[in-house]
Amino acid sequence: MKEVTYKVSIHNPQATELTKLEKKSLVRYIYVGVPTADFVKTYGSDTRIQLDDAFAEAKEIGDFIINERSSMKESEQPLMTVSIKADKDTRMGVIADIKQELRRAYALKISYAATQRSN
Repeated sequence: MKEVTYKVSIHNPQATELTKLEKKSLVRYIYVGVPTADFVKTYGSDTRIQLDDAFAEAKEIGDFIINERSSMKESEQPLMTVSIKADKDTRMGVIADIKQELRRAYALKISYAATQRSN
């Protein structure tokens, strides 16, 4: 499985109702957060989207999904899940833009990464 170099810092939000994803090979990730210290000088400190190992704009998500889907077996393509790993301080407008692009690419199975909230 391919390891990704994080170019954005992500502090997962906390949640009480979590479900573990079963088949990780069917999951594709979109990372959202502020660029890490190495990239702040180049990309600024605004929230950025990371697809694989590169920064991207929301409009590039459709092509990313099409490429990822085409690399899968045909029988597994409908089972693909997109997991959004977003920083807890990410504005909802960015998430809405991502969700809109995922809808356009017919990637309708979406999960959100979170950590278990301790009581």
